[in-house]
Order: sequence, then structure tokens, then C-alpha cells
Amino acid sequence: MPYLATLLRQLAHPTRAAYLTLPLLLAAGALALVLRAVFGAAPAWADTPQSDIRRGVAFYYGTTPPVDLLSGYGIAVLEADSGFSPREHPLPDTRWYAYASVGEVTPHRAYYREIPPDWFVGHNTAWSSHIVDQSTPGWPAFFVRHVIDPLWERGYRGFFLDTLDSYQLAAKTDPARARQREGLVRIIRAIKTRHPQARLILNRGFELLPDIHDDVDAVAFESLFNGWDQSQRRYVPVPDNDRAWLLGQARTVRDQYKLPVIAIDYCAPDDDACARSSIEQTRALGLIPFVTDGALQTVRPAPAPESESDSAPGRNARAPG
Repeated sequence: MPYLATLLRQLAHPTRAAYLTLPLLLAAGALALVLRAVFGAAPAWADTPQSDIRRGVAFYYGTTPPVDLLSGYGIAVLEADSGFSPREHPLPDTRWYAYASVGEVTPHRAYYREIPPDWFVGHNTAWSSHIVDQSTPGWPAFFVRHVIDPLWERGYRGFFLDTLDSYQLAAKTDPARARQREGLVRIIRAIKTRHPQARLILNRGFELLPDIHDDVDAVAFESLFNGWDQSQRRYVPVPDNDRAWLLGQARTVRDQYKLPVIAIDYCAPDDDACARSSIEQTRALGLIPFVTDGALQTVRPAPAPESESDSAPGRNARAPG
């Protein structure tokens, strides 16, 4: 069994599969034969996270997920409080991920009242949310118990971790920021300790990757070409210097950590030209595109998937940056 556990961890990260030892390779062949004998074919969970991501990633934060549209994507990220049950909607080619806010909590979350008031260190007025002190010793266990565990029980096996940089609104010195980053690392490791098979996608969190890149399957960021201004509730073009910084981060994520990068852009629901332009430009950079509205309640039909070679670094019109 130790070989099997090691094998599954290695296979979950294809970029490291090339370093499998001979005994593990033999075990992989035996495992494939067993799976085929039992299931008739490899079951859905045997697919790699990267193959799911190459089929596209969608985000929908409404109350009634459009299952038919989402079934065209390899991964669908849903609002945790939507009431959706992955167990009731098993799809052969789509993995259900739950949204989970790490750095901020809004009062409407069921677990909000359970958080001690002194765990909050600030307020994000744009989203009417409270910023959590990531250095609080009890926060990782609380987050796993009150956020991740209930979603796991509902059938979610993947999680989209958001608000990973919210601490910067409250931490104003280098030592304070370092303590917040250390706390975020502890949370991600706590999730993987409790649920080793959990699949994680980060929203930004670039500064955490040196410590936890082996624990995550992809990195996303928002607003590459078109953004959403929550304070003014309008769509805005992204300045060139902001885009250049994001593309520099994307290059590091792909080249140094060998992780796929997802770019989420925002266009009005009826602005198909905006969405089409964003998708084409993002793909030309070798990134995985998704375009939605400011409330993340618009899902367009999934674009035709590119082959692995088409989306590999160095095979596109130009690389990030």
C-alpha cells in the first residue's frame, strides 16, 4: 500500500511522472490492469488534474448551476452555498470544484458567527467582507473543519481557494506580511493533510508557490484584458502595466513550477465580441481562458479544446510576458 499511495501522488502531477522509479512504473501497469478489470476502463478519478484543466475551467457563482453548459468543461467551480450536490450530478468528463474564500469572510456564511471577533484584522468595503488574520493559530483547523469538511461530505473533491492576497489590505510591514503568508501555507497544508486527494486551484497566491507548489494543481488570476470594478460596478480595460505584471507571474508559474495558468476575464453578458477577443488573446499566450460577467453568473459554451501540444509553453504565438 505505501507504493500505491506514492504512485497516486506522483500520477497526480504528470510533470513529475518522468521521475517514477522502476518499481513504481511496474505498479502503475498493475494498477491500470486492475482498474480496467474492475471498471471496464479507467474511472473518472484516474484522470489527471492537468487533463481536466486542458478541457477548460468554468466558474459559476449563481444559485442554479447550468449543468448542461458546464458539462462541456473539464472543471466547473461553483459557489459553495448554492446547495448544489456533486453526488447528484456525476458527469464523466467534468469535475465539480467548490469556491472557498480563505482570506475574507462575509457575514452571510454559516460559519461567520463561529469566528472569534479578534481573528479579524480588517474590512474590505468593496465586498462587505471581513479580513481574517492568517497568522491566528486556530484558523487552519477552523477553516478545514467548517469550510472544507462540509463540502467534502457533499461530494466536492476540488477547491478553488480565493482571497489569498487579502492580507495585504491589513498587513503593512514586511514582518507582518511574512506572518500572513506563513499562515496561508499552513492552511493549504492542513487541507492536504486532512484530505490528501483534494485538488486545489489557487486564485493568485503567487508568493506562496515556493512552499506549496507540490500541493496545488493550477493557478488562476483575474482581469488579464478586461476587468470588473466592484466599487463602481462597471467593466474596465486592464492597464498594460498590470497585464505585464500578471504575465510575468504566469511565466514563473508555468516555467518554474510547471503548473497550468487560468485567466479569468470579465465582459458584459451580451458582449460576445469582448468575450471572443479575450479568449483568443489569452489562448495565444498559452493560458487557459474563461470569460464571465462581473457576478460570475454567465457561462458560454465551452470553446473547442486545444491539443496538449498546442497549449504547451513555446508552441504558441508568444509566451507570457
